[in-house]
Amino acid sequence: MSDEKNTPDPTSDVQATTPPDYAEGSTFRPKGWIYKGFNVNGAEVWYASPKVQLLMVSFVCFLCPGMFNALGGLGGGGQVDATAQDHANTALYSTFAVVGFFAGTFANRLGLRLTLSFGGLGYCIYAASFLCYSHTENIGFVVFAGALLGVCAGLLWTAQGAIMMSYPPENSKGRYISYFWMIFNTGAVIGSLIPLAQNIHKTSGPVTDGTYAAFIVLMFFGAVLALFLCDADKIIREDHTKVILMKNPSWKTEIVGLWETLFDSPWILLLFPMFFSSNLFYTYQNNCMNGSFFNTRTRALNNLLYWLAQIVGAFIFGHALDYAKLSRSVRAKASLVVLFVLTFAIWGGGYAWQKQQVVREVAKAEGFELIDWKDGNTKFLGPMFLYFFYGFFDAAWQTCMYWYMGALSNNGRKAANLAGFYKGIQSAGAAIFWRLDGLGKPFDTIFGATWGCLAGSILIGAPVIFMRIKDSVTIEEDLKFSDETITDVIAGPTEKKVDPES
Repeated sequence: MSDEKNTPDPTSDVQATTPPDYAEGSTFRPKGWIYKGFNVNGAEVWYASPKVQLLMVSFVCFLCPGMFNALGGLGGGGQVDATAQDHANTALYSTFAVVGFFAGTFANRLGLRLTLSFGGLGYCIYAASFLCYSHTENIGFVVFAGALLGVCAGLLWTAQGAIMMSYPPENSKGRYISYFWMIFNTGAVIGSLIPLAQNIHKTSGPVTDGTYAAFIVLMFFGAVLALFLCDADKIIREDHTKVILMKNPSWKTEIVGLWETLFDSPWILLLFPMFFSSNLFYTYQNNCMNGSFFNTRTRALNNLLYWLAQIVGAFIFGHALDYAKLSRSVRAKASLVVLFVLTFAIWGGGYAWQKQQVVREVAKAEGFELIDWKDGNTKFLGPMFLYFFYGFFDAAWQTCMYWYMGALSNNGRKAANLAGFYKGIQSAGAAIFWRLDGLGKPFDTIFGATWGCLAGSILIGAPVIFMRIKDSVTIEEDLKFSDETITDVIAGPTEKKVDPES
């Protein structure tokens, strides 16, 4: 009998620890306006919930990198000669590569909110440098702005990646990523409408000053909006859990954390080629294709279609990656196969078009006849659809990459480190390819190198996707990368006692 009395009842493993105040209508959220629930389409949300915070992050990226993408997609940053943009982007992605690799350390130490806001400031300075260049041809300012933006963008994208990968529940990560990518690229779509509207009758020369001014104002608002985010330790998910963070991290522990991420998960190195390849195609698409063979207004139209295609691609892939009737491991394998097929289908079509084009020296010569949207079926429609599918491919690749990383961990600290690796190595690839364009390498060479890197990286990364992505990641696995305990990540008045021997 005494043994029975001392045996814990499995139904009584919950210890009541009810704090005095809770948000109205909630039994697990603390009191405060950020936890006050309100209904949206029949679902309850609160300010410090993943849905609201990811929506705000999406709009920060809508206003900052979204507008940057619209500006870059014009080819040459909206200038006639792409030299300034080539030099600026080489500087940008060089500093981005260095800062991005260690940006997870800064994000964990400074907090995601401040990291995101500071990161947004570099975008408006970058746009301002091109406005200055239109009047003064001060290429030094453009290169400086590019280098500064590399620092800022490394911080912004690492904070964004950590939020997007660690805030959502496991069964919704694909949809959350797709919603972010759709809103973010809506910024690029609207940003593309600005130069299209202002340059609709313009077939030559740089874009107007008003185009740059609009970008500057919108980018600044994005940096300010980031200050209104909640800190990560205040976020409570719909399943009552909190984001796993490290308690009071120091610079030393964060730098050690970078090493721990690689030491404990060395297979992550196999994903580095996919990281490297994830942005390098912009050089060929923006400058070698759109900026070299189309006139000003047609470049603006192609740019608009490119970012519209991103919205379509993100929606399709985001929802497919969360398809509940297939296990997550099966979805991971299937998505990689689809990505491989798209790489050969879309870029194979690109090869068919590229091999018919003139060499760089002819395309850049004065008097070369650029393609206009009035040219119709013979010259415009084919490359227009190709450019659209390039945008679709970009969204597919990025959505899958973020989903793969999110499937490997729910830990905010590890997610920040993964996002930092991703953006740093991605930027190294972009810097190399922007430099190739700046050196005037043949269009065929840049195209072939781009296609080869994409296809080869999928094959190298396949073992990780096929063998390391599981149907779920346990809290115990994630806690290896933090100082939290299981009860630290359970929100609410009841916390489960966990037997350390179980």
